[in-house]
Amino acid sequence: MASRGPLRLAAFALALSTFAGASLASEPEKPQADKPQTDKPLGVVELFTSQGCSSCPPADEFFAELAAKENVVALAYHVNYWDYLGWQDTLSNKENTDRQYDYMRAFGSRSVYTPQAVINGRSHVNGASRKDVDGALARMDRVGEGMRVGIKVSRTSDRVMIDAGDAGNGPSDAHVVIVYFDPPQMVKIGQGENSGRSLTYWNAVSDIQTAGMWHGKAQRYELPMSEIAKKGGCAVLLQSVGKDGMPGPILGAAFIRKPDRL
Repeated sequence: MASRGPLRLAAFALALSTFAGASLASEPEKPQADKPQTDKPLGVVELFTSQGCSSCPPADEFFAELAAKENVVALAYHVNYWDYLGWQDTLSNKENTDRQYDYMRAFGSRSVYTPQAVINGRSHVNGASRKDVDGALARMDRVGEGMRVGIKVSRTSDRVMIDAGDAGNGPSDAHVVIVYFDPPQMVKIGQGENSGRSLTYWNAVSDIQTAGMWHGKAQRYELPMSEIAKKGGCAVLLQSVGKDGMPGPILGAAFIRKPDRL
């Protein structure tokens, strides 16, 4: 399904303390001793979907498989422009819709559609097509358009540390974007094109915050654990941004907190 609409940039600042990873000061608490998660996943899949879109359930089901993978950062953005069909998506918000329109402009497209899967911030495919999504992830990884910058996450009792790696001779500027999402939940749809269906939704994005800037060198960012604990889950994206403010390629990604069951 396709639609058009206005473009607005949705981001707000989150106060963090940052400093170069090469010269970190001693910390009051040591991070937990568990192994850090993989610092370079295969890629990032951002699915734009809607409970009111009859074309979306197959994409949502495939997305549940992606969300279960350890080597893919999968995020679902429920949009609100299909609400007029008779069912208001319970997981949608304006910021999600704005992000999809930002990508539309960045890709030079004339419209948005659901289900749309944006791969690594670089291209988009039909979110219900396993072949297209898996193929795009594999191709980008093969040609050097995958996750180029390592990100490691560690934690103490009161804070989360995000360590972004060094790009070497690669890209030098990106935004550190924190994406919060809900725990998996089942929704019974009462009206609209999917009326009567009960569907389970994974990693539905509830909030997006730009937390800081990365300038190509190893750097650490800190978040209060109290903020993370309020959310169902969250991920960090290291995403380049064009001069026009539009989102660009995602250079690195990691889960900070990932719920794994209903």
